[in-house]
Amino acid sequence: MGAKIKGAGTDIIEIEGVKKLKDVSYNIMPDRIETGTFLCMAAMTGGNIKVKGSNPNHVTPIIHKLEETGCILQVQKNEIEMKAPKRLKAVDIKTMPYPGFPTDMQSIFATSLTVAKGTSLVVENLFENRYKYTQELIRMGAKITIEGKTAVIKGTRKLYGANVKATDLRGGAALVMAGMVAKGNTRIENIEYILRGYEKFDQKIKKLGIDIKLIP
Repeated sequence: MGAKIKGAGTDIIEIEGVKKLKDVSYNIMPDRIETGTFLCMAAMTGGNIKVKGSNPNHVTPIIHKLEETGCILQVQKNEIEMKAPKRLKAVDIKTMPYPGFPTDMQSIFATSLTVAKGTSLVVENLFENRYKYTQELIRMGAKITIEGKTAVIKGTRKLYGANVKATDLRGGAALVMAGMVAKGNTRIENIEYILRGYEKFDQKIKKLGIDIKLIP
């Protein structure tokens, strides 16, 4: 666009103002957290999914962890196809700066592990107070214990529908995931958190065969 910028990849960015910027055409890169969310939905429900328009290079740590749980993934240039087992295996995850396991996937992946076989450890290395969503999952029957920055998740075969509240964007999406496998109806409040981070979330979930309804 004609901007004068130096220092990409360093601690200091220098910008020298110019009189005018040029027009450009630009394609926004795929949302890696949305990609990871839908992959984890399929994993948690024991289903199959094909995510198109994604960049597999941006979700490498998520792919590796899903493979550890027993999922079978076929990765192509712009799409990821995954087949989940009937029940996931427990795994341990630690959030790290990019290109490590993303902190925004912590609650999403941890929720899928609530119904896995065995005990999983989740370590949040980047942010404090990022386990608020676990209290809502516990109300649905999840077995989670928080010890500082570590969550200990003992997999259970069943979750149960409940009235719960989204405490943040990704934690809210995690509750939607839990509701997919829970016995009975799940009602999630404070969905404004969720809707600001996912486009047409309920419509995409319906395509996966889930009975979901958005209540204005």
